[in-house]
Amino acid sequence: MSATDSIATLKPSTLHLPAGPWATVLDCLCAHFPAISREVWLERIARGRVLDAQRAPIGVDHPYQVGLRVHYFREVPAEPHIPFDEAIVHADEHLLVADKPHFLSVMPAGAYVEQTLLARLVKRTGNADLVPLHRIDRHTAGLVLFSTNPQSRGRYQALFRERNIDKRYEALAAPLPHLEFPLLRETRFEAGEPFFRMREGPGVANTRTRIEVIEQRADCWLYGLEPVTGKKHQLRVHMAALGAAILNDPFYPEVSCAEGAPDDYSRPLKLLARGLSFADPLSGELRRFESSLSL
Repeated sequence: MSATDSIATLKPSTLHLPAGPWATVLDCLCAHFPAISREVWLERIARGRVLDAQRAPIGVDHPYQVGLRVHYFREVPAEPHIPFDEAIVHADEHLLVADKPHFLSVMPAGAYVEQTLLARLVKRTGNADLVPLHRIDRHTAGLVLFSTNPQSRGRYQALFRERNIDKRYEALAAPLPHLEFPLLRETRFEAGEPFFRMREGPGVANTRTRIEVIEQRADCWLYGLEPVTGKKHQLRVHMAALGAAILNDPFYPEVSCAEGAPDDYSRPLKLLARGLSFADPLSGELRRFESSLSL
């Protein structure tokens, strides 16, 4: 991919240069990001991947100045390709709704930059102003709502902040015949071990999930999940705590694969963001979106 293609795909990250003894921006970048070699920064500068505050490419001798705003594009060598396609469910002047496949991150993070839902959609639509209004786990498939217009973005962000949007998920997990459904799971979440996991702990509940049984199958049940709150891994932790971890979950109840291990595409997490519904903050119209994916 050329520098021009990448610039059209994703917005750059921004660094306000910290105080230090450096003579050039290049020197500062090398010191600030010790994991990235000077040779890599030189190569990025040569390709126009490091910009000044006016979005003009800088040179290797660009003078350092404390507080100077520098834009740079994240790159991951040998970024894994995710062999599944996203779909656009709906698009208008304010919103875009996408169906995200399993294994695809919503936002750039870790080993993924271009192979993310945001990067793919920006490249596909040509709209660099796309911003996700919420996120779902990389292992989860289903609906993600994006703002397409900075002017109306705050009105739609408020839907999530004020919990004025209904989110419905479906999951396949072991039967729980000893419990009565529907049920409400309310517990307190805290950081778990390793660092990327969450766990239930003592104290006042800060998570809430409504759970129902949609279908009783021979070897597993199809559950309907409605998260009232939106904590990290909330649905996965709540189901595992009930004794019915979502099928193929690599993190709960125990970590079954090493962090950073290659994905097993034959075993997707059986969790789907099925539906979104809300009263449109601009028109007042009731809007409903359904995923076309299935478990």
